[in-house]
Amino acid sequence: MAGQDETKPRGAAMKELLRAIPKVDEFLSWVEHIEAPVRFVKGAVREVLAAEREFILSGQPGRLEDLGRQVLLSKFEKRLRNKLTANFRTVINGTGVIVHTNMGRSLLPPEAMANLVKVGSRYSNLEFDLATGKRGSRYALVEELLCELTGAEAGLVVNNNAAAVLLALDTLARGREVIVSRGQLVEIGGSFRIPEVMEKSGAFLREVGATNRTHPRDYEGAINEHTALLLKVHTSNYRIIGFTSEVSLPELVELGGRHNLPVMEDLGSGSLVDLTRFGLEKEPTVPEVIKAGVDVVTFSGDKLLGGPQAGLILGKRDIIARIKQNPLNRALRIDKFTLAGLESILRLYFDEERALSVIPTLAMMGMSVAVIERRAGKLMRRLKKVLAERCGVAAIPVFSRVGGGAMPEQDLPSRAVALRPLLMKVTELERKLREVSLPVIGRIENEAFLLDMRTVADEEIPQLAASLFEAFEVEEK
Repeated sequence: MAGQDETKPRGAAMKELLRAIPKVDEFLSWVEHIEAPVRFVKGAVREVLAAEREFILSGQPGRLEDLGRQVLLSKFEKRLRNKLTANFRTVINGTGVIVHTNMGRSLLPPEAMANLVKVGSRYSNLEFDLATGKRGSRYALVEELLCELTGAEAGLVVNNNAAAVLLALDTLARGREVIVSRGQLVEIGGSFRIPEVMEKSGAFLREVGATNRTHPRDYEGAINEHTALLLKVHTSNYRIIGFTSEVSLPELVELGGRHNLPVMEDLGSGSLVDLTRFGLEKEPTVPEVIKAGVDVVTFSGDKLLGGPQAGLILGKRDIIARIKQNPLNRALRIDKFTLAGLESILRLYFDEERALSVIPTLAMMGMSVAVIERRAGKLMRRLKKVLAERCGVAAIPVFSRVGGGAMPEQDLPSRAVALRPLLMKVTELERKLREVSLPVIGRIENEAFLLDMRTVADEEIPQLAASLFEAFEVEEK
């Protein structure tokens, strides 16, 4: 509202504006034809009227015409539309971050999604053993697959890797000491830190070495009658470079064997395949870690594995049996949807070449710049026909990221469509794209809004263009 009548005393003008606000019943009579849940309609009406009343009482200048029927109906329609739109919704990821922790992490391939629909809409053998006709274990549905793919003797799955670490430590080291290198005391997503997870497990942290250098003798010197476990944490979300040294997993396993102590590795972003074929930096694979003789390894299902959010625990049969029997396990167990998605992903890995091309996370990591350039070209041709007078459009070289706390130093050469709006600030465009029917998330660099096309699927390009036209308030020609 603007342009309050200055010929009247301020208090009188405010009272006149307040009297002009329609009653709830009157407003409801204007929208009685709308087909929507009554609770949503009434809620939207009350919110509109409350917002107008608050605006007037704040002393802001206002006009009677801003309280007219059409103006209020327009505001009502916007609020009702927001109420009818799901809170949990899809967006277009133009950031170039493949495993985006704020936008759903790894995408699942169509066959995994089909399996989710199947087990979600029908009864299933979640905990029913079809061979015996008795109660079964949900872990058995994927345990054999995990063991075949990795060489582990046994395994189970919980709801994320932090839970996996917590459960393993609680089982193996509650009330006793866990030795870990100072340089591996990492902070994972959401400000959760390894020392804090360890504290919650009831284990006692015993730091050894320096931030940048740790030697076998550091572990050896810290072992005592209270030691329960030797822990190695793979620093998948940061790197220390320069004058550094760390104890290798084989060295730690040898040390554990001599002192009859189990060895655990928290891989964080565990991978089942070697991704160096794509020019990516070397990451230890789960089969390699198992082969090195580790007693237990934990890793995420939704990062380099490319599956649903889950925490996988693999290792020696006797160790895993103890972890399974921990009462905490029930509180951390996964549901049927996670199991369905995970099983589908694991089965794809039995044909490694197909897994690399079908699992979206892996396919996007291995995508060539030529493919990304073609995607950028498709979008630009749509935009230039419509936005020529409103926005500069160009393809520029950029770098994508794997994301999800994995491969922190790995730059993936990519291409982005750079938008330079002519009639609004780039920050306003960014805001509008978050508010359109299908939100678009990108990044701002050098006064341009960038859409990295590595993370935009071919089938999303028409939808992306439509969202951009909506933000610029134009129609496609």
